[in-house]
Amino acid sequence: MNATLPDRAFVQEALEAAPFHRWLGLSVTETGADEIKLLMPWRDELVSNPKVQSAHGGVLAALIDLTGFYALLATGNMPVATADLRVDYHKIATPGALTIVGKVIRLGTTLSVAEASVFNSTGGLLSSGRGAYRMLRAPS
Repeated sequence: MNATLPDRAFVQEALEAAPFHRWLGLSVTETGADEIKLLMPWRDELVSNPKVQSAHGGVLAALIDLTGFYALLATGNMPVATADLRVDYHKIATPGALTIVGKVIRLGTTLSVAEASVFNSTGGLLSSGRGAYRMLRAPS
C-alpha cells in the first residue's frame, strides 16, 4: 500500500464526483490504511416494498460495490471498474441511517479484492459482500 494515504476529504470529494453517490447522500465518516466507513441517510425513494418499508436489494448491493471501490481508493490506489461482485442479504433494510464498512482484502496490480457490510442504525447486519476490482495499471 502507498505510504501516503489520501485524507477523508479527498475520498469524500471523489465519492461526490458521481451523481448517483451524491443522490444517495453518502458521507465518508472514517478512512484508514485498509478500511473505510460511509454513512447514508434513509431516503423514501429506496423503498421497494411499501408494506414493510424495506429498501430495494439493489441499493444494498450498490452500497457494497461502491464501498469496496472507495476502500481501495482510500489506500492511495486507483480502481477503475468492478470485475465481480457477490452480495448476501441477512435482514431487510427499513427506515434509518445505514452505515457501510469496507475493508481491503487483497491489493493487486491488476485485480484487487474488498469486502463490505451494511448495518442499520442499531448496528444490525443487513447485507455483506465481496467485490473484485480492476485496477489502473501503472505506465510501463
